[in-house]
Order: sequence, then structure tokens, then C-alpha cells
Amino acid sequence: MNNSLFSDLVHQRRSIRRYADKPVELDKIRACIEAARVAPSAENVEPWRFIVLNDPAIKQPFCDAAFSGVYKFTQWASKAPVIIVVLAKLDILANRIGKQIQGTNYYLIDIGIAGEHFVLQAAELGLGTCWIGWFNSKKARKFLKIPASYKVVSLISMGYPDRQPQNEKKRLQLNDILWMNGFQK
Repeated sequence: MNNSLFSDLVHQRRSIRRYADKPVELDKIRACIEAARVAPSAENVEPWRFIVLNDPAIKQPFCDAAFSGVYKFTQWASKAPVIIVVLAKLDILANRIGKQIQGTNYYLIDIGIAGEHFVLQAAELGLGTCWIGWFNSKKARKFLKIPASYKVVSLISMGYPDRQPQNEKKRLQLNDILWMNGFQK
């Protein structure tokens, strides 16, 4: 296939759930946020906002709240040196009217693109990340005093991997997901 740096990066990036006990440099966190910042978005509304939790005195109680109850299976993330809280600032035109007309939450697509920029930049910098959707968003919102005009969309754990994954994840083959010039069963 394609032997480019980008192709190598997307094939090597994995969700990391075990982190070394080593802080992440602020310049690397900022580089990841910058990669997300330049992502495209519907109507160029740039709905993404990020809260970086890297102070253990704040991060740990946040994790205790966000990963409690039925969300306890995500408690592994509390050991990550950094938790990124990914917010969406909802725009009336692109996010609310667009959803009514097209039936699509464009801000989720936008956040997905920005978040993927973030995690790919992190991988390039030698950092591990994992998208987290299984958390108590109400407790996250309350803990951080996030106003109602913002939606807590996801979390991203971040840090230096405890060890690099060795195996390539099993994926569907290209022929299983691609149809040319029309739908095929």
C-alpha cells in the first residue's frame, strides 16, 4: 500500500489504556490542541473547546466523579497523566438548524475530525491517547462548572504509553467496506 509517513501513522495509532507515570510536556499538549484547532468544520463554526486536566489535585477528583457508578469500567483512565475534556459550543445555524434540515449533528462530525487530528498529532509526538465516551457527562459538567451552552462530548486520556502495543488490530478488509459507483450487497 502507500508508504508515507501519514499512512504509517494511521496504521500504527492505537487506543492506549496503560500509561507510564511520567508527566506530559505542556508544549506537546499545546501541539495536539493546535492540530485540532486547524481542523475543518461545518460553516467554519469551529465548535470544539478543550479543557486540559493535568494537575493531579484536580484530575483525580474529576475522574472519581466522571468514572463512578456504571462508568467504573473507565476508571483506568484516571491513571493517565492528562485528561482532555472535549466540549462543543453549539452554534444555532450549523448545529441546530442544520440538524433539523439534514437530520445530522454536524458538531459531532466536526468534533470527530478535530479529535482525530489531536490523537494523530499525539501519536506522532510519541504519546498515547484513548477516546472515551463512557463517562458521566452530567457529573463532568457539574465538576467543571460548564455552562449549558456547551456540550461535553467526550474525553481523551493522554500520556506516554506504559508499553507499545505489538499486534496490529484486526480490521475489515478494504473490499468489505468499499463499493464503487453504487451500493452492493
